[in-house]
Amino acid sequence: MEEIKPLVGQKVLVTGASGFLGTNLCRRLAECGVCVFGVSRSSPPAESFCSQWLCADMGDLDSVDRVFKIAQPEVIYHLSGYGVGSPDLENVLPTFRNDLLTTVNVLLLATRRGVRRLIMAASLEEPMPGASDPVPSSPYAAAKWASGSYARMFHRLYGTPIVITRPMMTYGPRQRTHKLIPYVACALLRGEGPKLSSGNRGADWVYVDDVVDGMLAAAVKPGIEGCAIDLGSGVLVSIRDLVLQLAEIVGGNVGPQFGALPDRPMEKVRIANMADAHEKLGWKPRTSLQAGLQQTVDWYRKEMAHSEVR
Repeated sequence: MEEIKPLVGQKVLVTGASGFLGTNLCRRLAECGVCVFGVSRSSPPAESFCSQWLCADMGDLDSVDRVFKIAQPEVIYHLSGYGVGSPDLENVLPTFRNDLLTTVNVLLLATRRGVRRLIMAASLEEPMPGASDPVPSSPYAAAKWASGSYARMFHRLYGTPIVITRPMMTYGPRQRTHKLIPYVACALLRGEGPKLSSGNRGADWVYVDDVVDGMLAAAVKPGIEGCAIDLGSGVLVSIRDLVLQLAEIVGGNVGPQFGALPDRPMEKVRIANMADAHEKLGWKPRTSLQAGLQQTVDWYRKEMAHSEVR
């Protein structure tokens, strides 16, 4: 693909390579002939798409140093994290270690050793810039917010070539089933009614392949170091409306159970700044919500059928 040509022949390190976004990014990079070093605490999945897999705890600075010595990366995608948005107290330490501490360690080593670019993934759950009362809504949001602050500091003080991408509500194949869309899709495919909150929250939904396109552009576009760029659709669709679309795609007689669960407090409603993404990256999403949901349901349908056969 044209946009990835500058990465071909370079060593690219992807932390959190076993996660939803990491797996899809590694797949795209590998398909285009990029040398990909995937990092995760876990063993490689059946499809890792990586030239080399490194098991490491990125919360440990010595382990991060070992990873950098082996990979000698020119470009880094830092995607590792805890990824649980619940406000429960038990999430404070895991998000601190797996989201904030890992980010500081990667920033330190990337600055000491030198890289061409470090691309990070922010969260839509973070407080909005310029908010009068910027209080994070969860330990995860706080850790991601602090991670972005450290990244901007490293760029200003030490010249670290960071680019922060902020995917909106990303969905698609290979997402873990505790997330909303795969949970709802799989429940409906089993003939079960998924238990949900009111569904009134609006969200900016974006298909994972489009997010990967934006992250690839963030690695190669010149002059965007220090920028934070949203990756979304620019359209708000409520959870209720999205779930009803899923139910229509799946079919069957079982419907979602709205109101069975309480709404989370202080949840953010955020819409992507599309003009900024187009200006800085030349990027816009190509997958409609209807097409993305259809592709996602089709993928989980096949996965469930394969599991039954096995």
